Amino acid sequence: MIRVLIAEDHHLVRQGIRALLEKASDIQVIGEVQDGQEAVEQAAQCRPDVIVMDLSMPRLNGIQATEEIRAQHLPSQVVILSMYSDETLVRQALRGGAKGYLLKRSVAEELPLAVRAAARGEAFLSSTISGSIVASALAQPSTAEEQTPFERLSAREKQVLKLVAEGNTNNAIAQIMKISVKTVEKHRTNLMTKLNVHDTAGLVRVALKHGLIFVDE
Repeated sequence: MIRVLIAEDHHLVRQGIRALLEKASDIQVIGEVQDGQEAVEQAAQCRPDVIVMDLSMPRLNGIQATEEIRAQHLPSQVVILSMYSDETLVRQALRGGAKGYLLKRSVAEELPLAVRAAARGEAFLSSTISGSIVASALAQPSTAEEQTPFERLSAREKQVLKLVAEGNTNNAIAQIMKISVKTVEKHRTNLMTKLNVHDTAGLVRVALKHGLIFVDE
């Protein structure tokens, strides 16, 4: 039996995913969470075989949560669900450790297949996504000199960037991340320096460009 955790911030979508997976005799849904941070916490606590992870979620998005799960060496495999077939996002997800990247319009036909493939440790992409993206994503990572300023940010800095772009105050970010307000302020200053932007609007543009936030979800 494949034990699955669903991470999705929309209740109705979670219920739809659960209903779809529970039709399969070899898949058991063991829980649901509604943001990326909860997904990481439950991955550590429940150790599901597979996490079906929405790309766009509060606190940590699907890619950030996947990177954190990999950083903690947790055994769960991740299948990312997304509305976007953008090559950059697919590459980020696979390099971050996801085994699957599934477009939401293909969920009904492909999600059980993707879950089974991930449980076997195999990659699975929606049929409309080019296989060449996989080869590119799994190629030798770029050196520090070849990385963009965004790629050189730490996971912590990316989380602060996402929270800033979502409109959170420094106090709110400090509470969410369980750090001091002064530490948040330092992160914001470092982000502006590293990304060569000079105001919050600039940070928001970078977050949008790199898929940390989305305007229509």
